[in-house]
Amino acid sequence: MTPLFLQLLIFGLLAAAANVLGGLVLFPSQLHQSYKRFLKYLLALGAGFMLAVALFEILPKTITIWQAANPGDPENLYMPMMLLLGGYLLTQFVEHTIAPHFHLGEEMHCDDDEHSHDLISTRSAYTAVGGLLVHTFFDGVTIAAAAQIDVKVGFLVFIAVFLHKFPEGFTIGSMVMAAGKGRRQVMIATSLMGLTTFLGVMIFYFIGNNAGSAVSYALPVAGGVTLYVAASDLIPEVNHHGNNSVWVSMAIFAGVALFFGTNELLHMASGH
Repeated sequence: MTPLFLQLLIFGLLAAAANVLGGLVLFPSQLHQSYKRFLKYLLALGAGFMLAVALFEILPKTITIWQAANPGDPENLYMPMMLLLGGYLLTQFVEHTIAPHFHLGEEMHCDDDEHSHDLISTRSAYTAVGGLLVHTFFDGVTIAAAAQIDVKVGFLVFIAVFLHKFPEGFTIGSMVMAAGKGRRQVMIATSLMGLTTFLGVMIFYFIGNNAGSAVSYALPVAGGVTLYVAASDLIPEVNHHGNNSVWVSMAIFAGVALFFGTNELLHMASGH
């Protein structure tokens, strides 16, 4: 077992567990209400961190890889930028065409005695779950692709993904409950999300090891997905639920600061 495989195994399991725990929060009412109050701050923190990772780690690493592979070619960045745009548009398509009822951070809850007044249809809830499975698979691919480029980048990307795993689980669990389902269905939905994240990590680990150029293509796609989640999913949700609170805005800046602080600590630890 190589150190990289062990690292990715741990990252994949932790990210998957966060999805499930996000759904579990819905059931103890006291914990649910406490988490609900802090959800917008966690979303804001994750948004700032993810945005910084996309712009300061994934994008520069992508450019470096493609320039090294095609030295002296001024047009060599056309393909990676197309791939980045493709990742962004793919996420847009999945979330707003395949799963149009999904909004990260939005809670739609109905009590168990109100199943006859379900807020959304079962089909809508399961369509959202299906669409989100594509998204969570690319979460795993993003972690694996980044880690195969650089251990530090892999760790930073893992933190970025991990920070929005709890809200993902909480949100999809809320949607399943809003369709009149119970704990069992919530656990199945969040477990599937966790499993697809883990599979994304493992599948791309083996693909990347056996196809040297795979990472150079996967990283910009993953960067587009990361950029979409940060800028088009999380920040609009934060703006919507934050009610113009200065503390919510500060949480976004805190996420960016957390990125730079973590990055500096990793530089110090590695001796670079």
